Amino acid sequence: MEKPQIEAQSGPAPEDLVIEDIIVGEGAEANPGGVVEVHYVGVDFETGEEFDSSWDRGQSTQFPLNGLIAGWQEGIPGMRVGGRRKLTIPPEAAYGPEGSGHPLSGRTLIFVIDLLSA
Repeated sequence: MEKPQIEAQSGPAPEDLVIEDIIVGEGAEANPGGVVEVHYVGVDFETGEEFDSSWDRGQSTQFPLNGLIAGWQEGIPGMRVGGRRKLTIPPEAAYGPEGSGHPLSGRTLIFVIDLLSA
């Protein structure tokens, strides 16, 4: 697989987490609170500006899901290895409302996540 390109979004940002499967995987299923290995790209919904990408670092990343933002904790379980999923995550499920002390506070974020192992 290669690094996904995330198109600019139009219209208002969704108020709830939006989960879209781009590719449905056929491997093991990610479980809530499990450990996952992923490749991902994150962009700001409004500007389309990329703020993080494991692809650019040249290596995948492994995480315990319960250590991640709520949008990932809710949006990754049920995904299967080999799948690619797009998560559109409102601020409440990401880094909190404007002024919460994180550079991405108050922002709706889009991640495209490839699940490599679960």
